[in-house]
Amino acid sequence: MATTCFPTTHINATRALQSVFTTTPNLLARQTRFRQRESKLSGSVFVQTLTFGWLDNPDATLEELAQVAGSLGVPISPQGLEQRFGPQAADLLQQVLHDAVVRVMSTDPVVVPLLQRFAGGVCLLDSTTLTLPAVFAGAWPASGPNEEIGGIKVQVRLNLLDGTLQGPFLRPARDNDRKGVLHTAPLPSGALHLADLGFFCLRHLQALDQQKVFWLTRVKAGTHLRDAAGREWTLAAFLRSQPSDTVDVSQRLGRHYSLACRFLAIRVPPAVAAVRRKRLQKRAKSRGWEMHADRHALAEWNVWATNVPQEKLSIHEAWVLARCRWQIELLFKLWKSEGHVDKSRSEKPWRILCEIYAKLLGMVVQHWLLLVGCWSHRDRSLVKASRMVRRYAVALAVALPDSHLVFGILSTIQICLRSGCRVKRRRRDPPTHQLLSDLPKTG
Repeated sequence: MATTCFPTTHINATRALQSVFTTTPNLLARQTRFRQRESKLSGSVFVQTLTFGWLDNPDATLEELAQVAGSLGVPISPQGLEQRFGPQAADLLQQVLHDAVVRVMSTDPVVVPLLQRFAGGVCLLDSTTLTLPAVFAGAWPASGPNEEIGGIKVQVRLNLLDGTLQGPFLRPARDNDRKGVLHTAPLPSGALHLADLGFFCLRHLQALDQQKVFWLTRVKAGTHLRDAAGREWTLAAFLRSQPSDTVDVSQRLGRHYSLACRFLAIRVPPAVAAVRRKRLQKRAKSRGWEMHADRHALAEWNVWATNVPQEKLSIHEAWVLARCRWQIELLFKLWKSEGHVDKSRSEKPWRILCEIYAKLLGMVVQHWLLLVGCWSHRDRSLVKASRMVRRYAVALAVALPDSHLVFGILSTIQICLRSGCRVKRRRRDPPTHQLLSDLPKTG
């Protein structure tokens, strides 16, 4: 059967899988000195064993991983496999992971009118942190008071429109979010940049303006505003002066920088504000922080700034888009709760580091399969879909040498995902896809 009979996503995914898990690791095995002499355990079999073995079962034992290696044609004992965990193996896995993340894959855009208004997509940027044993604190220093342990900051960018995943890119946990490569990585003209306060930077937002990229961001406490009359405000003072429950005005952000924007705010119910204040006070006390005066005022409001014009985005639509930022938090939650990228059965440092790299690599593979199978469904459940995808992990590894077998597995996954793996509509606390679907068709 000709490959042209299969969708482009199937072909692209197959080529990526075969290159990342066969050609690349065998080449890198020599360069990293993982394989210094002839051995049945090649670089490709080692990487496939760990990646697909832990993708199938994130808590797999050495015995179960050895069985995966056996299914790939390489009999090895659990003890023999454990002996391979070391600096060379970690270097091999890290470089294979990097090779995978630079292969950007996407699928057909999801049919959601609000997302489709932004030609380059709605791009979410965020980071999460994974803890490492103390032996790695020099190479991967942790943040804050935890200098006696190591930590990796994992940064990704996710395009909600076509599913493109950039990353995970890794940096020491001590580094500020804005030091990550994705913070300054270019976005297509017409895209919408959406990130948390850790990435808030007026200079960067102005650079996005110049690139004709839209942005929607929360506003950091302490930021000053300047209105059309030239009057300067603190956030607290400006919000206290507002008589209505919604604010949509032109302002300039920054005392010295002066970035033009739309300033948006929606007042929250008093009960919500009380909960926020209590949470802020508890956090400030536990970390020894002095509470900024603006934070009390901000607890009463949802506040954003944007360069998207009013005719393209209403304040209610901005609220819905701002909620979409949690989709990347849910992605990290999926990787940790389902993929166990932050857990290991072992206490041996090099095995733990190898496990992190292999599991992150498995999450990239999982995302590629989700693109093939269900990204076009706006009501997809990534948790349900990931559980189904993992059932085919080992079979996919065994099939890698034969493109047609891989096509067949991808088609089966696609059919299975179409049969379920959906998020139901809810009256209370509606999910993001429901909020997006229930918006008016025009902006």
